[in-house]
Amino acid sequence: MSGSPKYSTVTVAPAYARLEAQRRRARETARRRLEAQRARERAERAAARAKEAAARRERARAEAERRETELANRRAVRQQDHAARLLRDQAGADGRRLAEVRELLDRVRTDGPEAQALRQRLDLLQGSVDRAGSPGGHPGGAADGLGGAIEELRGRIVLLVGEARESGRGADHGTVLAGFESRLAGIGPEARDRDPQGYQQCVGLLGELRAATGPGGETRFQALLGTVEHALARHAATAGERAAEALREAERARETQRQAEERAVAQEAARQAERDAEQERLAEQLAEAADRLGVVRQAVQEAVAEARELAEPELAERIEAALTAVTAPLAAGAGAAALTAVAALEGLLVSAESQLDEAQLAYTRRMDLAEALQDAMIGEGFAFTGGAERDGRLLLSFERPSGATYETTVTEDGEGTPVLVYHVDGEPDVVLRPEPEGAVCDRTEDLLERVHEAIVERDGFVPGRLAWQGKPPGRQAERRPGTEEQVRIR
Repeated sequence: MSGSPKYSTVTVAPAYARLEAQRRRARETARRRLEAQRARERAERAAARAKEAAARRERARAEAERRETELANRRAVRQQDHAARLLRDQAGADGRRLAEVRELLDRVRTDGPEAQALRQRLDLLQGSVDRAGSPGGHPGGAADGLGGAIEELRGRIVLLVGEARESGRGADHGTVLAGFESRLAGIGPEARDRDPQGYQQCVGLLGELRAATGPGGETRFQALLGTVEHALARHAATAGERAAEALREAERARETQRQAEERAVAQEAARQAERDAEQERLAEQLAEAADRLGVVRQAVQEAVAEARELAEPELAERIEAALTAVTAPLAAGAGAAALTAVAALEGLLVSAESQLDEAQLAYTRRMDLAEALQDAMIGEGFAFTGGAERDGRLLLSFERPSGATYETTVTEDGEGTPVLVYHVDGEPDVVLRPEPEGAVCDRTEDLLERVHEAIVERDGFVPGRLAWQGKPPGRQAERRPGTEEQVRIR
């Protein structure tokens, strides 16, 4: 017999094939059950996340409503304060004008029916102004109608004052002039800036009145009195109105600034809400990816370990790379990438578990065949001297009492068919180089054929005829597994 390896292709017996089919179905059932369990856990975690997210959104909505209510309340208070200040400013201006009118009325040295009616009208207007200027006061038309009413009253009083002067022409011109000048000064220097035209008109009229105090100016003096009264009254009213308008304008400017600030705050709040929503979406993505990874992490690690145990290093590396593709973006806070990667990992796990089930069945098949071979060899007087697994192959060592050694490899060909490979050393009919007519090796061949017959009796495997390099011509040669070399002979 040649010293080259001897081969025998092994056929799986029907009984073993049925057993293997049962094992495959059982593993498929367990795999589907495990995947269903993982699906339930993913659904439970998703429901918990949705519940937590809904609670967070409800808290955020309530907080937003609270802030909006507070903002609306502050806005309403500011608007009320703004309106109240406008009313108070207007009431103050009207009060000052009424004070001027009252002072003008006090100069009337008569208590006739017309003067009494004017005093009653003045008191009514004063009551309206007081109510409008009081805290919580209602406008009552003060902001819109009192100005006209006050001026109408002022005009009536000026006419009454003129009539009173007509009836008492003997009054000292210097005293009258001094009174007018005192009234102009009393209106205040601020009025000069607010109504420069009216001030200049009053100054001009007082100059004319002063010129009329000389001899022969009596008629002119009396004619100017009413005009001066009207000019002073208009100047005081105009200055007061412009002062009030200046206050209102300042208040409007402040309100405009407050509104601009509120809009800026609202815009920033909207931008912050968008940022918060984006952070919430990212947090939900990361939480989902972490939950889904948590569901499969242990199964993934077990699959990696099993792949290495079953001599599937490429599969183990693929699974580890897919796991890293999830953990890296999770650590970096990249939610979308983590979700994509965890979905790929889940799909890979399903296919990997199926592939590992087939690898496990092949491993069990090799172990069962190795056990049958070991029993058969021992039955033929061999001693079992050791075994090992290497790269998906089982290596078994046997020794005959004569000292010959048989190293047997239990492996598979490219199509998954079991193959027994023998390396024999120490048998007298085994030579390193076959004779030209071929190496016969009858005694070694017969011995291994008996071993194969004993394996068949276990009703699990059926080894074929032994073949080796250089088997004599006339016997049918077969190709060595994984090569084109003709080495097997049935």
